[in-house]
Amino acid sequence: MSIAGFSFIFWRLLEILTLIPTMGMLAWFVHIYDSQGFRTPTEILVLFIVSTLAVAWTIGTLFLYSRAKHSASFVAFVDLLFVGAFIGAVYVLRSMADADCSSWGRGNNHDATWLGWTISGAWPSLNINKPCAMLKASWVFGIMNCIMFFITFILAFLVHRHYDSRDRVVVKRETHHYHRGSRSHRSRSPRHSHHSHRSRSYV
Repeated sequence: MSIAGFSFIFWRLLEILTLIPTMGMLAWFVHIYDSQGFRTPTEILVLFIVSTLAVAWTIGTLFLYSRAKHSASFVAFVDLLFVGAFIGAVYVLRSMADADCSSWGRGNNHDATWLGWTISGAWPSLNINKPCAMLKASWVFGIMNCIMFFITFILAFLVHRHYDSRDRVVVKRETHHYHRGSRSHRSRSPRHSHHSHRSRSYV
């Protein structure tokens, strides 16, 4: 396996590790909206559909890599399509770029006794808006997959060139071997005819 092949598998695994959480978090939103009888917002639904299709594609090409490497040009083409799809999905969900999903607040009061002195106070607490944080994480993972799918597009193209050049070398070797066989056949035929001519004159 070539270096491009190993790199392709490595980046495919990273894509799967980021796509599965993205699909899971967005599926939670789709379930919440459907259970309440509301239509899922377009910005959530687009990224969910793209992520679901991308998970199926990445897992399929990873486990069937031995076959997919011989059609690496098609794999590169589909990866490039996913680059465009993720760019569009991230653009639709661009409102999460400026979203602040966490805030500091006043926590519960705590009393501490030390050397007979009682100290009371409240520690600050970090409040995280769970739906906002999940959407922002999905948006960030979408940006990461834009970059990673472009990388696997380049690597699949390199794999295609590697196997294409190797197949050309095999064809050239087979053709050269065929010519050598034909030349040896031609060189033997005159000797055979000459021998037969001499035998006729002797008889």
